[in-house]
Amino acid sequence: MAEMTYRDAVAAGIAQEMARDDSVVLFGEDVGAAGGVFKATVGLLEKFGPTRVVDTPISEQAILGAAMGAAMTGMRPIAEVMFSDFFAVCWDIVANEIAKTRYMTNGQVSLPLVIRSGNGGGSRFGAQHSQSIENWAMAVPGLKVVAPSTPRDVIGLLAAAVRDPDPVLFFEHKSLYATKGEVGQGEICDELGRAVVVREGDDVTIVALAQMVPRALHAAEELARDGIEAAVVDLRSLVPLDMTTVAASVRATGHLVTVEENPRLCGWGAELSSIVAEELLFDLDGPVVRVTTPHVPLPAADALEDAALPSPERIADGARRALA
Repeated sequence: MAEMTYRDAVAAGIAQEMARDDSVVLFGEDVGAAGGVFKATVGLLEKFGPTRVVDTPISEQAILGAAMGAAMTGMRPIAEVMFSDFFAVCWDIVANEIAKTRYMTNGQVSLPLVIRSGNGGGSRFGAQHSQSIENWAMAVPGLKVVAPSTPRDVIGLLAAAVRDPDPVLFFEHKSLYATKGEVGQGEICDELGRAVVVREGDDVTIVALAQMVPRALHAAEELARDGIEAAVVDLRSLVPLDMTTVAASVRATGHLVTVEENPRLCGWGAELSSIVAEELLFDLDGPVVRVTTPHVPLPAADALEDAALPSPERIADGARRALA
């Protein structure tokens, strides 16, 4: 085992797959010589050369157009959209072209394509550079949606995404890039659509994603001091969605709290809650509680951004309300 930062795990995961498969290429703005704006692709240009690590113009449409064409002709491109907010300027090619190609060609054309992006708030980048947009992607049939919370999962889930025959949107949380975690030696490859119980507990289930996972774990520690044992489930991906793991935990605890770094309206927690209400209603001992950001653009001011994002204190309060 070795300790690695989340950002270094991104480069390690890409390098693992590029070394394993010559058809894997990397496209994006400043991913080569500069090592990425978040320094998550450092060393890849030197290791694999300019024909496989390609610096592109400042055009998300050009990046994804090139990546889509490469995927259609047998390559396995990894394309970077620097900030996930910028999906807004290339959403047509993502939602109408990339997501629908397999369906519209009756399975004759597949797109083994990964689109990486820096996602989420907490870094003081303001309303146009801090959004968590996994809900946008989750709503589009044909896209798989992944958001790791640890360096180890970055490598394992990125490998699974690259090897998948369909397009995967891979959201790296910007505020997690500097965090560290243990990563095993050798090749790591996980399975998409497999959630992980990162903390066991008998009293309440807290389901979280990406940056909200460590915050949920902090909340669980706070609750434990009050004699409340919370289970924490890291979803890891929204599509496929692992309801089996969530359901098993909810049946054991009888209470569910969802924690999402998204505006409350139409959040993934609402979808999860609706499934639980439909399929597990009689396993619940109280109403589902959702902890979200308010339905406002994310502020840039430190105090306001901190107030908007779910904190460990707000998560713990949500668990207490669920139990009450």
